[in-house]
Amino acid sequence: MSSTILQSPGLDPVLPLPPAEGSAKNPFLVALGERVRALRARRGMTRKALSLAADVSERHLANLEYGVGNASVLVLLQVAQALKCSLAELLGDPTTRSPEWLMIRELLGQCDEAALRRVREAIGELLGTGGAHGRGSLQRSSRIALVGLRGAGKSTLGHMLADDLDFPFVELSREIEKFAGCSINEIQNLYGQNAYRRYERRALEEAIQIYPEAVIATPGGLVSDPATFNLLLAHCTTIWLQADPEDHMKRVAAQGDLRPMAGNREAMDDLKGILAGRAAFYSKAEFRLDTSAVPLQPTFVALRTLARGALGLEDMVTAQKMQNTT
Repeated sequence: MSSTILQSPGLDPVLPLPPAEGSAKNPFLVALGERVRALRARRGMTRKALSLAADVSERHLANLEYGVGNASVLVLLQVAQALKCSLAELLGDPTTRSPEWLMIRELLGQCDEAALRRVREAIGELLGTGGAHGRGSLQRSSRIALVGLRGAGKSTLGHMLADDLDFPFVELSREIEKFAGCSINEIQNLYGQNAYRRYERRALEEAIQIYPEAVIATPGGLVSDPATFNLLLAHCTTIWLQADPEDHMKRVAAQGDLRPMAGNREAMDDLKGILAGRAAFYSKAEFRLDTSAVPLQPTFVALRTLARGALGLEDMVTAQKMQNTT
């Protein structure tokens, strides 16, 4: 996983320009700024990193995030409203390029989260890219993918589970480094986030192709790329390892990485922001396990029971025990 995952996306010396005296922030610009901050937190990017990637000044980004950005976007909004279309359609979003896309968008716009999930799974089955594991005609995958933020216990518990199941253990971050020929830090510093995501996707594709059975520890930011996350959900049995923010921070420090705390008074708030931004995506996993609830060994027992139950292995173990006693 990227070692920059706990960097502060909010801490930045660049302050926004205050709105003119007596003026109120436009609600649309405020909401736009909140979405920019949320997306940046989900990807674990500092404002400086986003500034470099987007070739936009840090001050402009700060103003944008605080709802006092370039108001020209409001002109586009007014035009869209006058045309009775969405801003996405006006800007040429791919999901507005044909009548079928527009009709699908209209239908989905009326759905709640539960309905949207069922639609996504049904589309996966229809297109042959995977849907709801263990339901309908789909067999549950014997690739177990552990998702969650760094410090949740993916590597430690993943190793233990792989040994117990006699499955290969795949640390996806190490596979990414093999593809790139350099460390995660070097990939991001030299080539940027987009290149890192490409390597991440290739590493996952290869793991799926090579291993019909495996325990895969995924980078925490993998959920930031919908295409890669869809691939994971389609081809793996997924378990979200949850942990309290304090445990995330403590475990990362125990690994010898003190950078999340070094000179950063807002590290914990930023960590909570990242967790909040990604929780909705992590929750798409089929199962979840709280790794902060009890010590390591009982947590592993719970994970073992969960994984074996999901793969239908407990019935086999029970049958063997009954056969041995007869």
